Amino acid sequence: MLRRFFRRLRRFLFHKSSTVNNEPINKVSLAVIILIDLFILVNVFIGLDDIGRWYISPGQAYGCYPEWQSYRTSTAENKDYDLLRTAIDNAQRDPVPLTETYQQWNQERLGRGSDVCIDYAQRQVAVATAANRDRLGQIDQLQTQIADLEAANATIRQQYDSTLLEEIAGQPRDQSINNVEAAEAKATLDANTAEITDLKAQQQVLREAIVASSEGDRYLQLLQNDSQFAGVERGYDRAQFWYPTIQILFQGVFLVPLLAIALGVHRYAQARNYGLVSLMSWHLVLIFCIPLLVKAFQFFQVGVLFEVLAEVVATLLGGLLFLVSYLYILAIPLIGFGVIKFFQRIVFNPRVQAAGRVQKGRCIRCAKKLQRGDAHCPHCGYHQFTPCPACGSPTYKYLPRQPPAVLGKK
Repeated sequence: MLRRFFRRLRRFLFHKSSTVNNEPINKVSLAVIILIDLFILVNVFIGLDDIGRWYISPGQAYGCYPEWQSYRTSTAENKDYDLLRTAIDNAQRDPVPLTETYQQWNQERLGRGSDVCIDYAQRQVAVATAANRDRLGQIDQLQTQIADLEAANATIRQQYDSTLLEEIAGQPRDQSINNVEAAEAKATLDANTAEITDLKAQQQVLREAIVASSEGDRYLQLLQNDSQFAGVERGYDRAQFWYPTIQILFQGVFLVPLLAIALGVHRYAQARNYGLVSLMSWHLVLIFCIPLLVKAFQFFQVGVLFEVLAEVVATLLGGLLFLVSYLYILAIPLIGFGVIKFFQRIVFNPRVQAAGRVQKGRCIRCAKKLQRGDAHCPHCGYHQFTPCPACGSPTYKYLPRQPPAVLGKK
Protein backbone atom coordinates (compact mmCIF):
# COMPACT_ATOMS: atom_id res chain seq x y z
CA MET A 1 0.00 0.00 0.00
CA LEU A 2 2.72 2.46 0.94
CA ARG A 3 4.76 1.56 -2.12
CA ARG A 4 1.77 2.17 -4.37
CA PHE A 5 1.04 5.46 -2.66
CA PHE A 6 4.58 6.77 -3.03
CA ARG A 7 4.78 5.56 -6.62
CA ARG A 8 1.59 7.43 -7.48
CA LEU A 9 2.79 10.49 -5.58
CA ARG A 10 6.14 10.49 -7.37
CA ARG A 11 4.48 10.09 -10.76
CA PHE A 12 2.00 12.84 -9.96
CA LEU A 13 4.69 15.30 -8.80
CA PHE A 14 6.96 14.61 -11.74
CA HIS A 15 4.12 15.01 -14.23
CA LYS A 16 2.92 18.25 -12.65
CA SER A 17 6.45 19.67 -12.43
CA SER A 18 7.60 18.97 -15.98
CA THR A 19 4.60 19.49 -18.26
CA VAL A 20 2.71 22.46 -19.68
CA ASN A 21 -0.85 21.62 -20.73
CA ASN A 22 0.09 17.93 -20.43
CA GLU A 23 2.98 18.35 -22.84
CA PRO A 24 6.61 17.89 -21.66
CA ILE A 25 8.49 21.14 -21.22
CA ASN A 26 11.83 21.53 -23.04
CA LYS A 27 15.03 21.00 -21.07
CA VAL A 28 16.23 24.61 -21.28
CA SER A 29 12.98 25.94 -19.87
CA LEU A 30 13.01 23.31 -17.13
CA ALA A 31 16.61 24.28 -16.22
CA VAL A 32 15.60 27.96 -16.01
CA ILE A 33 12.66 27.09 -13.77
CA ILE A 34 14.91 25.01 -11.50
CA LEU A 35 17.37 27.93 -11.18
CA ILE A 36 14.47 30.20 -10.27
CA ASP A 37 13.35 27.60 -7.72
CA LEU A 38 16.80 27.57 -6.09
CA PHE A 39 16.94 31.36 -5.95
CA ILE A 40 13.50 31.55 -4.35
CA LEU A 41 14.31 28.75 -1.91
CA VAL A 42 17.45 30.56 -0.71
CA ASN A 43 15.50 33.78 -0.22
CA VAL A 44 12.72 31.94 1.60
CA PHE A 45 15.21 30.58 4.12
CA ILE A 46 16.76 34.06 4.50
CA GLY A 47 13.31 35.46 5.16
CA LEU A 48 12.61 32.69 7.67
CA ASP A 49 15.81 33.52 9.51
CA ASP A 50 14.94 37.22 9.60
CA ILE A 51 11.40 36.72 10.85
CA GLY A 52 12.62 34.11 13.33
CA ARG A 53 14.74 36.81 14.99
CA TRP A 54 11.91 39.34 14.93
CA TYR A 55 10.62 38.24 18.33
CA ILE A 56 12.89 39.27 21.19
CA SER A 57 15.18 36.42 22.23
CA PRO A 58 15.76 35.32 25.85
CA GLY A 59 19.27 36.79 25.69
CA GLN A 60 17.83 40.16 24.68
CA ALA A 61 14.79 40.14 26.96
CA TYR A 62 16.90 39.06 29.96
CA GLY A 63 20.34 40.25 28.91
CA CYS A 64 21.40 40.80 32.50
CA TYR A 65 20.78 37.20 33.57
CA PRO A 66 24.08 35.54 32.46
CA GLU A 67 26.27 38.24 34.02
CA TRP A 68 24.12 38.32 37.15
CA GLN A 69 24.25 34.56 37.53
CA SER A 70 28.03 34.56 37.00
CA TYR A 71 28.40 37.14 39.78
CA ARG A 72 26.30 35.13 42.22
CA THR A 73 28.19 31.89 41.57
CA SER A 74 31.66 33.49 41.65
CA THR A 75 33.90 32.73 44.63
CA ALA A 76 36.62 35.27 43.75
CA GLU A 77 37.86 37.41 46.65
CA ASN A 78 37.47 40.74 44.81
CA LYS A 79 34.38 39.86 42.73
CA ASP A 80 32.62 43.13 43.65
CA TYR A 81 35.52 45.24 42.40
CA ASP A 82 36.06 43.02 39.35
CA LEU A 83 32.44 43.46 38.29
CA LEU A 84 32.51 47.22 38.82
CA ARG A 85 35.77 47.51 36.90
CA THR A 86 34.23 45.59 33.99
CA ALA A 87 31.24 47.93 34.03
CA ILE A 88 33.50 51.01 33.95
CA ASP A 89 35.69 49.56 31.19
CA ASN A 90 32.64 48.67 29.08
CA ALA A 91 31.20 52.16 29.49
CA GLN A 92 34.49 53.72 28.36
CA ARG A 93 34.99 51.31 25.46
CA ASP A 94 31.41 50.98 24.11
CA PRO A 95 30.05 54.14 22.44
CA VAL A 96 26.46 52.87 22.83
CA PRO A 97 25.38 52.59 26.49
CA LEU A 98 23.83 49.32 27.60
CA THR A 99 20.57 51.08 28.43
CA GLU A 100 20.22 52.28 24.83
CA THR A 101 20.92 48.77 23.58
CA TYR A 102 18.09 47.36 25.72
CA GLN A 103 15.72 50.11 24.60
CA GLN A 104 16.64 49.49 20.96
CA TRP A 105 15.85 45.79 21.34
CA ASN A 106 12.46 46.67 22.84
CA GLN A 107 11.69 48.98 19.93
CA GLU A 108 12.92 46.74 17.10
CA ARG A 109 11.67 43.39 18.39
CA LEU A 110 8.25 42.05 19.24
CA GLY A 111 7.82 41.32 22.91
CA ARG A 112 9.33 43.28 25.77
CA GLY A 113 12.51 43.00 27.76
CA SER A 114 12.67 42.70 31.53
CA ASP A 115 12.20 45.94 33.45
CA VAL A 116 14.60 44.60 36.07
CA CYS A 117 17.31 44.18 33.44
CA ILE A 118 16.69 47.74 32.23
CA ASP A 119 17.15 48.92 35.83
CA TYR A 120 20.26 46.70 35.99
CA ALA A 121 21.67 48.39 32.88
CA GLN A 122 20.95 51.87 34.23
CA ARG A 123 22.73 51.13 37.50
CA GLN A 124 25.64 49.55 35.65
CA VAL A 125 26.10 52.55 33.37
CA ALA A 126 25.85 54.91 36.35
CA VAL A 127 28.89 53.25 37.95
CA ALA A 128 31.19 54.85 35.34
CA THR A 129 31.34 58.25 37.06
CA ALA A 130 34.22 60.64 36.53
CA ALA A 131 35.50 59.92 40.06
CA ASN A 132 35.45 56.15 39.51
CA ARG A 133 37.11 56.47 36.13
CA ASP A 134 39.84 58.60 37.74
CA ARG A 135 40.32 56.02 40.50
CA LEU A 136 40.57 53.28 37.90
CA GLY A 137 43.21 55.28 36.02
CA GLN A 138 45.23 55.66 39.23
CA ILE A 139 44.98 51.92 39.88
CA ASP A 140 46.37 51.23 36.41
CA GLN A 141 49.21 53.70 36.94
CA LEU A 142 50.09 52.08 40.24
CA GLN A 143 50.00 48.68 38.55
CA THR A 144 52.50 49.94 35.95
CA GLN A 145 54.86 51.06 38.73
CA ILE A 146 54.46 47.71 40.48
CA ALA A 147 55.25 45.85 37.27
CA ASP A 148 58.40 47.95 36.74
CA LEU A 149 59.61 47.31 40.30
CA GLU A 150 58.93 43.58 40.02
CA ALA A 151 60.87 43.45 36.74
CA ALA A 152 63.78 45.28 38.40
CA ASN A 153 63.69 42.84 41.31
CA ALA A 154 63.76 39.89 38.92
CA THR A 155 66.88 41.30 37.24
CA ILE A 156 68.60 41.96 40.58
CA ARG A 157 67.81 38.44 41.82
CA GLN A 158 69.44 36.99 38.72
CA GLN A 159 72.63 38.93 39.45
CA TYR A 160 72.52 38.49 43.22
CA ASP A 161 73.39 34.80 43.24
CA SER A 162 76.47 35.18 41.00
CA THR A 163 77.66 38.28 42.94
CA LEU A 164 77.41 36.39 46.20
CA LEU A 165 79.46 33.52 44.78
CA GLU A 166 82.12 35.97 43.54
CA GLU A 167 82.44 37.49 47.02
CA ILE A 168 82.73 34.04 48.66
CA ALA A 169 85.42 33.06 46.13
CA GLY A 170 87.31 36.30 46.86
CA GLN A 171 87.17 37.59 43.29
CA PRO A 172 88.20 41.28 43.01
CA ARG A 173 85.28 43.70 42.54
CA ASP A 174 86.78 45.24 39.38
CA GLN A 175 86.66 41.80 37.71
CA SER A 176 82.96 41.18 38.51
CA ILE A 177 80.50 40.80 35.63
CA ASN A 178 77.64 42.31 37.73
CA ASN A 179 76.81 45.97 38.30
CA VAL A 180 76.13 45.88 42.06
CA GLU A 181 77.57 44.21 45.11
CA ALA A 182 75.60 41.57 47.00
CA ALA A 183 74.88 43.83 49.97
CA GLU A 184 73.74 46.65 47.73
CA ALA A 185 71.56 44.27 45.72
CA LYS A 186 69.87 43.00 48.87
CA ALA A 187 69.18 46.53 50.06
CA THR A 188 67.67 47.46 46.70
CA LEU A 189 65.49 44.33 46.75
CA ASP A 190 64.20 45.16 50.22
CA ALA A 191 63.45 48.76 49.24
CA ASN A 192 61.63 47.73 46.07
CA THR A 193 59.62 45.08 47.93
CA ALA A 194 58.56 47.62 50.54
CA GLU A 195 57.54 50.08 47.81
CA ILE A 196 55.54 47.36 46.02
CA THR A 197 53.70 46.61 49.27
CA ASP A 198 52.89 50.31 49.70
CA LEU A 199 51.67 50.64 46.11
CA LYS A 200 49.43 47.59 46.50
CA ALA A 201 47.97 49.09 49.65
CA GLN A 202 47.19 52.27 47.72
CA GLN A 203 45.51 50.15 45.03
CA GLN A 204 43.38 48.42 47.64
CA VAL A 205 42.23 51.77 49.04
CA LEU A 206 41.18 52.89 45.57
CA ARG A 207 39.37 49.59 44.93
CA GLU A 208 37.44 49.94 48.17
CA ALA A 209 36.57 53.51 47.25
CA ILE A 210 35.05 52.33 43.95
CA VAL A 211 33.07 49.60 45.73
CA ALA A 212 31.93 52.02 48.45
CA SER A 213 30.83 54.73 46.00
CA SER A 214 27.10 55.45 46.01
CA GLU A 215 26.73 54.29 42.40
CA GLY A 216 28.72 51.12 43.00
CA ASP A 217 26.85 50.33 46.20
CA ARG A 218 23.48 50.84 44.48
CA TYR A 219 24.49 48.50 41.66
CA LEU A 220 25.74 45.81 44.07
CA GLN A 221 22.56 46.02 46.15
CA LEU A 222 20.54 44.97 43.10
CA LEU A 223 22.95 42.12 42.35
CA GLN A 224 22.61 40.85 45.92
CA ASN A 225 18.80 41.02 45.91
CA ASP A 226 17.62 37.39 45.94
CA SER A 227 13.98 38.08 45.08
CA GLN A 228 14.88 40.23 42.06
CA PHE A 229 17.28 37.62 40.77
CA ALA A 230 14.74 34.81 41.27
CA GLY A 231 12.20 36.74 39.16
CA VAL A 232 14.73 37.29 36.37
CA GLU A 233 15.74 33.63 36.47
CA ARG A 234 12.13 32.45 36.19
CA GLY A 235 11.49 34.83 33.31
CA TYR A 236 14.64 33.72 31.50
CA ASP A 237 13.78 30.02 31.90
CA ARG A 238 10.23 30.65 30.68
CA ALA A 239 11.51 32.60 27.68
CA GLN A 240 13.99 29.81 26.88
CA PHE A 241 11.13 27.31 27.00
CA TRP A 242 8.80 29.18 24.63
CA TYR A 243 11.23 30.94 22.29
CA PRO A 244 11.88 28.04 19.83
CA THR A 245 8.13 27.47 19.42
CA ILE A 246 7.45 31.20 18.96
CA GLN A 247 10.16 31.33 16.30
CA ILE A 248 8.59 28.43 14.41
CA LEU A 249 5.11 29.99 14.67
CA PHE A 250 6.36 33.28 13.22
CA GLN A 251 8.11 31.39 10.44
CA GLY A 252 4.87 29.55 9.78
CA VAL A 253 3.06 32.89 9.53
CA PHE A 254 5.66 33.88 6.94
CA LEU A 255 5.29 30.66 4.94
CA VAL A 256 1.55 29.96 4.99
CA PRO A 257 0.48 33.12 3.07
CA LEU A 258 3.12 32.40 0.40
CA LEU A 259 1.86 28.84 0.08
CA ALA A 260 -1.77 29.97 -0.05
CA ILE A 261 -1.02 32.58 -2.75
CA ALA A 262 0.94 30.05 -4.83
CA LEU A 263 -1.91 27.53 -4.56
CA GLY A 264 -4.47 30.18 -5.48
CA VAL A 265 -2.49 31.27 -8.53
CA HIS A 266 -2.01 27.65 -9.56
CA ARG A 267 -5.71 26.85 -9.38
CA TYR A 268 -6.61 30.06 -11.20
CA ALA A 269 -4.06 29.33 -13.94
CA GLN A 270 -5.38 25.79 -14.31
CA ALA A 271 -8.94 27.05 -14.65
CA ARG A 272 -7.89 29.54 -17.36
CA ASN A 273 -5.52 27.10 -19.10
CA TYR A 274 -2.50 29.34 -18.47
CA GLY A 275 -0.04 26.49 -18.82
CA LEU A 276 3.27 28.21 -18.01
CA VAL A 277 1.79 30.17 -15.10
CA SER A 278 0.30 26.94 -13.80
CA LEU A 279 3.68 25.19 -14.04
CA MET A 280 5.65 27.95 -12.32
CA SER A 281 3.06 28.40 -9.56
CA TRP A 282 3.17 24.63 -8.98
CA HIS A 283 6.94 24.85 -8.55
CA LEU A 284 6.40 27.64 -6.03
CA VAL A 285 4.01 25.42 -4.11
CA LEU A 286 6.69 22.72 -3.91
CA ILE A 287 9.37 25.26 -2.95
CA PHE A 288 7.27 26.65 -0.10
CA CYS A 289 6.42 23.15 1.12
CA ILE A 290 10.11 22.26 1.63
CA PRO A 291 10.83 24.77 4.45
CA LEU A 292 7.35 24.14 5.85
CA LEU A 293 8.24 20.46 6.32
CA VAL A 294 11.63 21.43 7.77
CA LYS A 295 9.96 23.70 10.33
CA ALA A 296 7.45 20.99 11.19
CA PHE A 297 10.30 18.59 12.03
CA GLN A 298 12.07 21.34 13.99
CA PHE A 299 8.93 21.81 16.06
CA PHE A 300 9.07 18.15 17.07
CA GLN A 301 12.77 18.48 17.96
CA VAL A 302 12.98 21.85 19.78
CA GLY A 303 9.39 22.99 20.26
CA VAL A 304 7.09 22.87 23.24
CA LEU A 305 6.20 19.23 22.58
CA PHE A 306 9.83 18.14 22.91
CA GLU A 307 10.34 20.24 26.05
CA VAL A 308 7.22 18.81 27.70
CA LEU A 309 8.23 15.24 26.86
CA ALA A 310 11.76 15.89 28.12
CA GLU A 311 10.44 17.24 31.42
CA VAL A 312 8.05 14.32 31.83
CA VAL A 313 10.82 11.79 31.15
CA ALA A 314 13.23 13.65 33.45
CA THR A 315 10.64 13.68 36.25
CA LEU A 316 9.44 10.09 35.92
CA LEU A 317 12.58 8.30 34.81
CA GLY A 318 15.40 10.27 36.37
CA GLY A 319 16.74 12.16 33.37
CA LEU A 320 16.85 9.34 30.81
CA LEU A 321 16.28 11.78 27.97
CA PHE A 322 17.20 9.25 25.30
CA LEU A 323 13.74 7.77 25.91
CA VAL A 324 12.28 10.85 24.20
CA SER A 325 13.87 9.55 21.01
CA TYR A 326 12.09 6.22 21.57
CA LEU A 327 8.78 8.05 21.89
CA TYR A 328 9.43 9.91 18.64
CA ILE A 329 10.50 6.72 16.87
CA LEU A 330 7.18 5.18 17.84
CA ALA A 331 4.96 8.24 17.39
CA ILE A 332 6.22 9.75 14.13
CA PRO A 333 5.58 6.63 11.99
CA LEU A 334 2.06 6.44 13.41
CA ILE A 335 1.46 10.09 12.56
CA GLY A 336 2.94 9.54 9.10
CA PHE A 337 0.68 6.53 8.57
CA GLY A 338 -2.34 8.65 9.47
CA VAL A 339 -1.26 11.42 7.08
CA ILE A 340 -0.80 8.93 4.24
CA LYS A 341 -4.23 7.40 4.88
CA PHE A 342 -5.75 10.88 4.87
CA PHE A 343 -4.17 11.75 1.51
CA GLN A 344 -5.17 8.40 0.04
CA ARG A 345 -8.78 8.65 1.09
CA ILE A 346 -9.35 12.41 0.77
CA VAL A 347 -6.78 14.18 -1.41
CA PHE A 348 -5.77 11.52 -3.95
CA ASN A 349 -8.97 9.49 -3.84
CA PRO A 350 -10.12 9.37 -7.48
CA ARG A 351 -13.73 8.85 -6.46
CA VAL A 352 -13.77 12.00 -4.31
CA GLN A 353 -12.04 14.02 -7.02
CA ALA A 354 -14.22 12.63 -9.82
CA ALA A 355 -17.53 13.73 -8.28
CA GLY A 356 -16.44 17.35 -7.94
CA ARG A 357 -14.86 17.50 -11.40
CA VAL A 358 -17.88 16.02 -13.15
CA GLN A 359 -20.14 18.58 -11.46
CA LYS A 360 -17.88 21.38 -12.74
CA GLY A 361 -17.62 19.93 -16.25
CA ARG A 362 -13.94 19.12 -15.98
CA CYS A 363 -11.76 16.17 -16.91
CA ILE A 364 -11.72 13.44 -14.26
CA ARG A 365 -7.96 13.04 -14.66
CA CYS A 366 -6.43 16.48 -15.32
CA ALA A 367 -9.30 18.77 -14.21
CA LYS A 368 -9.20 20.81 -17.43
CA LYS A 369 -12.44 22.27 -18.85
CA LEU A 370 -14.49 19.97 -21.13
CA GLN A 371 -17.13 20.73 -23.71
CA ARG A 372 -20.56 19.21 -23.16
CA GLY A 373 -20.63 15.63 -24.42
CA ASP A 374 -16.84 15.16 -24.67
CA ALA A 375 -16.06 11.47 -24.14
CA HIS A 376 -12.30 12.08 -24.25
CA CYS A 377 -10.42 14.99 -22.72
CA PRO A 378 -8.91 17.18 -25.48
CA HIS A 379 -6.02 18.04 -23.17
CA CYS A 380 -4.85 14.67 -21.85
CA GLY A 381 -6.93 12.24 -23.95
CA TYR A 382 -8.41 10.49 -20.92
CA HIS A 383 -11.68 8.58 -21.57
CA GLN A 384 -14.32 9.84 -19.17
CA PHE A 385 -16.86 6.96 -19.31
CA THR A 386 -17.06 3.26 -18.54
CA PRO A 387 -19.91 0.77 -19.20
CA CYS A 388 -22.28 0.29 -16.29
CA PRO A 389 -21.87 -3.28 -14.96
CA ALA A 390 -25.64 -3.58 -14.54
CA CYS A 391 -27.11 -2.17 -17.77
CA GLY A 392 -24.10 -1.50 -19.99
CA SER A 393 -24.93 2.15 -20.59
CA PRO A 394 -22.08 4.70 -20.30
CA THR A 395 -21.43 6.10 -16.84
CA TYR A 396 -18.66 8.32 -15.49
CA LYS A 397 -15.62 6.50 -14.17
CA TYR A 398 -15.24 6.27 -10.40
CA LEU A 399 -18.86 7.34 -9.81
CA PRO A 400 -21.40 4.89 -8.36
CA ARG A 401 -24.34 3.74 -10.53
CA GLN A 402 -27.07 1.55 -9.09
CA PRO A 403 -28.62 -1.17 -11.32
CA PRO A 404 -32.31 -0.78 -12.30
CA ALA A 405 -33.39 -3.63 -9.98
CA VAL A 406 -32.10 -1.75 -6.96
CA LEU A 407 -33.75 1.47 -8.08
CA GLY A 408 -37.08 -0.39 -8.52
CA LYS A 409 -37.04 -1.63 -4.93
CA LYS A 410 -36.93 1.92 -3.70
